[in-house]
Amino acid sequence: MNYDYLVIGGYFLLMVVIGVIFKKMASNSSSDYFRGGGRMLWWMVGATAFMTQFSAWTFTGAAGKAYSDGFTILGVFIGNILAYVAAYFYFARRFRQMRVDTPTEGVGRRFGSVNEQFFTWVIIPLSVINAGVWLNGLAVFASAVFKADITTTIYVTGIVVLLISLIGGAWGVVASDFIQTLVVAVISVACAIVALVVVGGPGEIITKFPSGFIMGPDMHFPMLMVGTFFFFVVKQLQSINNMQESYRFLNAKDSKNATKAALLAMGLMVCGAIIWFIPPWASAILYPNAAASYPELGAKATDAVYLVFAHNAMPTGTVGLLMAGLFAATMSSMDSALNRNSGIFVRSFYATVLRKGKSSDKENLAAGQIVCVVNGILVIFMAQFFNSLKHMSLFDLMMTVATLLQSPILVPLFAGIFIRKTPKWAPWVTVIFGMFVSYMIFEIVTPNVVASWFGVHHLTGREFSALRLVDTIAAHLIFTLGFFCLTSLFYNPETDPYKENTIEFFKDVNTEVVASEGQDEFDRQQRKKLGMLVSVMGCGLVLMVLIPNPMWGRLLFLCCALAILFVGYMLMRSATKGNESLLEVAPHLHR
Repeated sequence: MNYDYLVIGGYFLLMVVIGVIFKKMASNSSSDYFRGGGRMLWWMVGATAFMTQFSAWTFTGAAGKAYSDGFTILGVFIGNILAYVAAYFYFARRFRQMRVDTPTEGVGRRFGSVNEQFFTWVIIPLSVINAGVWLNGLAVFASAVFKADITTTIYVTGIVVLLISLIGGAWGVVASDFIQTLVVAVISVACAIVALVVVGGPGEIITKFPSGFIMGPDMHFPMLMVGTFFFFVVKQLQSINNMQESYRFLNAKDSKNATKAALLAMGLMVCGAIIWFIPPWASAILYPNAAASYPELGAKATDAVYLVFAHNAMPTGTVGLLMAGLFAATMSSMDSALNRNSGIFVRSFYATVLRKGKSSDKENLAAGQIVCVVNGILVIFMAQFFNSLKHMSLFDLMMTVATLLQSPILVPLFAGIFIRKTPKWAPWVTVIFGMFVSYMIFEIVTPNVVASWFGVHHLTGREFSALRLVDTIAAHLIFTLGFFCLTSLFYNPETDPYKENTIEFFKDVNTEVVASEGQDEFDRQQRKKLGMLVSVMGCGLVLMVLIPNPMWGRLLFLCCALAILFVGYMLMRSATKGNESLLEVAPHLHR
């Protein structure tokens, strides 16, 4: 019997059930569907903020980078940590205080209707491209696991993600993200513990890592490593804290919950940053020829290192659990993108431009569901396209999309939160200028050209990729961001048609959002439903103890199950206590 298939089948069933159970919460209005009505608790919002930075790419492309290059991969995730620190102290509550349902509505309030339309038609295609990268990363891994056709894998996974987002809306997305966080945590911790035991401890990883743990192979310029780390941090700070990504915190029930959500995301990122990469680091020592196991993957062969580790070091059934974690990571990113794109299209184009404010809330909700289906189909096609790029590793593919395409778009959406005096044309002109900067870096001022300025005439493949990343981020930091800042010199308040709207926007951004009355009962429902679903998942993990394995393998699964059941129990208990307190207060309220 193939136990891995049973594990994955059970996981898929649970995800669909989540969508069905939370459908009632998402059916009241389009606001409920697109952002949960802005009534979600911090631990749900924090989990989805964390998971949207986590996809199958982390287990594949990032793991492959850790396997080959060692410590340097942590630059990306340290950047995530510091970005959430900034979100905690500044951005998270301000995004919630924009008082909008979608990111582009926030753009409209800040920059005016022209920019709202411009970013609507820029953000949606970019989200489809990113989701295609994530889905392709999952397909690469799944096809290697089950010797399945990649196209079939893309379709099956894409359809399941689409169903969750379509049925449950924002509530289904965020609820599944919370449970998926637990799945990822369980498999990551289990693999990390076993890896440390098998390899002999963290000291062995540092001393025995091939080609050096800190520098890795094919890297002869320490300053390039330092520059890569610094610009990773800059990139992630901007990538997480911008108006496009504000949707993470729009779901929170108030400003305080948005801030707590950022703190939770930061804490999870701190814990996960090292844990995720212990297995690939250990595998570089234990299985130096791991990439040879999957030659059909071409340049992506090292991206299957987690699979090699699970097959060789973990008990039977772990591969299925690992795949569930991969599906969880990819779904959390994709379903958020699908749900966000639906809200952006409906609120910023369909309701305002096509229907000119005449559409009912029910009609907007139906339009959002249709757009969700269309976006899901486009993501599947995009994943198939990326699958044809056999010569690129998943890490390089992700970094190329993020730096060349995404960076120009994010500059005005990041800086516009604290730079107030900008002319109405500044955001969209900055994006066009930024695209020109990306073109110059990609075609003319190439890494080889930059290296020649310093007397270097030969770069290894790794040095070439690192220098391209540094050049691109530095160019956008200096030229694109500089261009946006300089537009302030052309700002004239007397000719600004959006002056009053901008003043009102920043007034709201600096004014705390307080939860509405009756929120306690809604909080109790969230805890009760999620507690029940988490408990069901814990029971499913208990059944994995029955899989024929050595005693240590059975105990490992039992410990994982008990940890999940404990979380479910605490959620159910808090929901019951919340209900009791409401019953005690009710008679006094009646008086």
